[in-house]
Amino acid sequence: MRRMFVTLRACALAVGLAALPTTAVASDFVRLTDRDDLFGWEAVGRVDLAGTGFCTGVLIATNLVLTAAHCLYDAKDQLLPPEAIRFRAGLRDGVAVAERQAARVVAAKGYNPKAGISNERVRNDVGLIELAQPILSTTAAPFLLHEAPRTGDRVSVVSYGRGRDAALSWQRDCGLVWDYQDLYGFDCSITFGTSGAPVFYKDGRRARILSLFRGGPVEEGEFTAAWGMELPTIVEQLKRDLRALPTAASPGARFESVGTLRGVGKTRNVGGAKFSTLGGA
Repeated sequence: MRRMFVTLRACALAVGLAALPTTAVASDFVRLTDRDDLFGWEAVGRVDLAGTGFCTGVLIATNLVLTAAHCLYDAKDQLLPPEAIRFRAGLRDGVAVAERQAARVVAAKGYNPKAGISNERVRNDVGLIELAQPILSTTAAPFLLHEAPRTGDRVSVVSYGRGRDAALSWQRDCGLVWDYQDLYGFDCSITFGTSGAPVFYKDGRRARILSLFRGGPVEEGEFTAAWGMELPTIVEQLKRDLRALPTAASPGARFESVGTLRGVGKTRNVGGAKFSTLGGA
């Protein structure tokens, strides 16, 4: 398994660690408990996956949720049916600003759930969910994508995760520490359930999405790394792929999420969170 890490680890060591800021320190999480705390972040929500747990997702249109591709596959590496997926925007302590069933789902064509970890798999770990009904932008305003990031940019992350699955948490300040061939490395905190969380760059008056989280240990027994990918081109392709799918049927029944975590090569129970580990540990 360690051989799979060589290229990614080389990126971090050769490109990123030398450029790691020495004065900036990643901030702690702020729980977005009250409605006032949540204001402006309502478009980030929990993607509940019937029988396989949850991930984090974000609206990029009133009917489109962006998340990690590996969140959308079951333990047999098959794409989950739309009726198994539900988006709960701005969920906090059992109350969401809006909930919608998925109608259609696509994952990047370059993503292979059966392949070992590689640059290509991380680069294509992006999925798109079309909702059965749109969520009004006055309820949860979708985010735009950010282009042309630079190493050293300060970013923030809004996500769910193990031990904080009931409400969104905001890590206000962390950094883009390396950028290599459409891949990014961050010094932000990541844990089970953070997969698919948007990484934000403050661009003008409102934050924009720079990347999505995809994480795991760089090397077994060492540290947990937060990886990301460049989004604009792959998201446009996903939109085209979605339009090419047959028209969606009526949404299925409601469901309750089950606490199963699937890593690379095995399935584990980790508080309902879904997280693809690089080491499969």
